[in-house]
Amino acid sequence: MPSTSQVTPRRPWHYRLAAAALALAAAGPALAWSNHALGTRAALAALPEMATLRPVRVESLESFLADQAVTLEAALEQEEQWARMHVPGYPARPDELRFRAAGAMSPAELRRRFLAATRVNMASKLALFVQAPPGQPTAGRPTLGWQQVTTRPRDAVVQATPFLALTEGESVAVLDVVASASDEPDYGLDIGLWADNGTAQGKIYGFGIQPFGNPALDYSSQAPFHMGFYHESPIVYAAAGFLKRTYPEYRVHLWRTLAAHALASGHPYWGWRFTGWALHYVQDLTQPYHARVLPGVGVPRMLWINAVDMAGWHAPKNAAVTLLSNRHLALEDIQRRGVIAGTLGQPGGKALLAAFSDTRGDSAHPRMGADDIRQVVSLDAFNRADAVDAALQRSLPAHYVADPGFDYGAADDPDDLWAVLAQSPAAARDALLGTLEGLLTQFGSQTRAFVRALPMPAR
Repeated sequence: MPSTSQVTPRRPWHYRLAAAALALAAAGPALAWSNHALGTRAALAALPEMATLRPVRVESLESFLADQAVTLEAALEQEEQWARMHVPGYPARPDELRFRAAGAMSPAELRRRFLAATRVNMASKLALFVQAPPGQPTAGRPTLGWQQVTTRPRDAVVQATPFLALTEGESVAVLDVVASASDEPDYGLDIGLWADNGTAQGKIYGFGIQPFGNPALDYSSQAPFHMGFYHESPIVYAAAGFLKRTYPEYRVHLWRTLAAHALASGHPYWGWRFTGWALHYVQDLTQPYHARVLPGVGVPRMLWINAVDMAGWHAPKNAAVTLLSNRHLALEDIQRRGVIAGTLGQPGGKALLAAFSDTRGDSAHPRMGADDIRQVVSLDAFNRADAVDAALQRSLPAHYVADPGFDYGAADDPDDLWAVLAQSPAAARDALLGTLEGLLTQFGSQTRAFVRALPMPAR
């Protein structure tokens, strides 16, 4: 492994100047949808093939690796070569991190080598668990503390989520595995991986310095893996080419490759868990605030904000960042609370929950290919971004979405915007909900397209 003294480069002056505005504008919340599991469950419950799958046997990652270590050497090396050839700007994995089975004398060492080869957070918990859907019985299963599934010291959404412990060897429904796993990349898998994050792994993983966001904030560090700015104007890239350094395509293909390997080699639990991980990044790109740098702001104003910030006037940039963050968080809060309401059978949320299982548009894109992450999923969200941003401004009080002096994300106990929305004028409220239903329909359709493209195991 390279010396840690070799790797924390200084940002060149022109990079720092451009980053002063556009990069921070892209550094809103790193979450896309709040609790993917609810949407994944509803989306895949509408896929007939899922109902025919038998329950799978739970196994630890160490058990999977112990059985497949030798064959995984070749699979992961082929995956690395694919990424180098097909992912634009891909930061190649250092060869010394290549996965090797020989000499791994313990399950813990195999696990360490696998996490290093896939370049994820070495502190990832990877507990055996499923999420319990709101309001549903837990069938007597023991619960699992939220600290046992996430590396984050504080996460209000995860803290409010019921987790049920699994035991190696028991059987569990496929839908429970894949739905629960689809939320897991937000539990720390992609945190602290950059050279300037102050972590040991960041110094050896080869990703370089964090392209945007605040490298001192742990959750900010996952954003470049969960966002895909593929469709901005060429003039924006000319001013801030670092916006091209986003890697959800890499993560999707990596976990899909491992899912297919596990399913084909008799390890269906990890096949479906890896499937859930891959789905997370696909679903993130159906969120407009993860596909466009500044929804609602045209290119001329973006460049003006950048220019005046570089000249020393920071107020326009700071205002843009706060408004972006507030609207992003507002959309997530309404989505999460509304979908929970629908899961609990409350009338106000039923249409949002039903949107995930709306299959009427599936025939236009029945199976997902590698290029579709960029050319279908992200492009659709990019094209919807301005309408979503405008609908939020029309439907919520200006305090939440148009006041740069208010920071929704800084509140210890933020307001329930689902309840706030219920008090909005009916026409504006219904317009926002209709727009959100369209996004969640895309979430569901793309989820099913991805799973249809997998090599399904024998039933």
